[in-house]
Amino acid sequence: MLASHRSGTVSLPSMTARERYAGGLGALVLTAALLAATAGPAAADPGAGPVGGPALASTGLVVDAPGSQPLPKVNAAAYLLADLTTGEVLAAKDPHGHLRPASTLKVLTAMALLPRLDPGTVYTAQWADANAEGSRAGIVPDATYTVGQLFQALFLVSGNDAASALAHAAGGVPQTVAAMQSTARSLGALDTTVRNPSGLDAPGQYTSAYDLAVIARAAMARADFRAYVTTVKAQFPGKMPQAGHVRKTFQIYTQDRLLLNYPGAIGIKTGFTTKARGTFVGAASRGGHTLIATVLHSGTGWEDSAALLTWGFHNRTLARPVGTLQAVAPATTGTSVAAGPVRTAQHQVAAAGAGGGLPWWVTVPLGALLVLVLLRARVLLVRRRRAARRSPYGRLPVARRAPRRERLSSRSAIPAPAAAPSATPRTVRVLGPEDAPPGAVTGTGS
Repeated sequence: MLASHRSGTVSLPSMTARERYAGGLGALVLTAALLAATAGPAAADPGAGPVGGPALASTGLVVDAPGSQPLPKVNAAAYLLADLTTGEVLAAKDPHGHLRPASTLKVLTAMALLPRLDPGTVYTAQWADANAEGSRAGIVPDATYTVGQLFQALFLVSGNDAASALAHAAGGVPQTVAAMQSTARSLGALDTTVRNPSGLDAPGQYTSAYDLAVIARAAMARADFRAYVTTVKAQFPGKMPQAGHVRKTFQIYTQDRLLLNYPGAIGIKTGFTTKARGTFVGAASRGGHTLIATVLHSGTGWEDSAALLTWGFHNRTLARPVGTLQAVAPATTGTSVAAGPVRTAQHQVAAAGAGGGLPWWVTVPLGALLVLVLLRARVLLVRRRRAARRSPYGRLPVARRAPRRERLSSRSAIPAPAAAPSATPRTVRVLGPEDAPPGAVTGTGS
């Protein structure tokens, strides 16, 4: 029954428990549908095989080179040798094994930040940059550096202070880590999990020999990246000078011993921590061909990479491809065509991450907001229907609940009289002594 009917408005009782349950269930179903729609394709089928081809699922040695020389004995826990131009994998050992990247992760840092930062931008260093753990280029707090100088320090001396400064210049460490993770996924590097921009050991931070090769191959397609990784020495600014003095610089040199010692070397990145051991991404060009060799958890990273590159140049014509670095197939008109042995569901997931859709941290809040709007609209619709059904006057507008102050004042108000007073005065006769009944005593009592 209607609680009140006044001035053409109707106030309704609250929703019943059954209606609240139905509304909540509907919201959950709608939320699940929205999340499913924004998540992209389903996860990879376990039986579909790894990214790069089925042969790369092996945790042992993978090579198909009849009549070739034996592969060199390297002490790396995992490695991969591939043609950088074609993406053909020539040999590998546990290519998808999850291992610590050390500073080879800085290749991904550069790949994520180079498109976002102008090399001429001037950045003022923070205390956190100058006091970064591990190897440092010598950044001074409150001193200014160009982004280009910071990238030089990132590669030549593997400066963790430069990695921190670049991350802050790009908006912050969390934002940079998110950009790195998104970049890895878009390239099909699905073995990589990022925790920091420097590559220092961190719980849950790992990559694979395959992923390092995929990321480095994409990075080497950029002219600015190639310029940084082939630089042997550069002048780096020192502390800020006093007024009227010129700022001094000092020289920084590359730590890439492959670049200094291997004929035809063109980079790419060194790495070492006590837990990761030696890690390395090396590339070289000879005879019109460019090869890349990545090694993880090695005693002598650059030497292992050099040995693999030498074997590759000598036996390239005999080695049959055992996989491909084309982790994400190029898009064509309405379809995706695999460039390599096998295109798996994992490739499709990676391609979805590289698409032009909104990232999940945007789509999820938008989906939740849409759910709330739809649920609110449903509640209002139910209330209007109930009002129309119960009111003898047809559809009436639903009254908004009065403010608490007005409700309290209405409770204490004096009720209105049943009828308005008459405008005509009443005549009242005063009784006198003559009107007293017989035998009554008159006078004033004391």
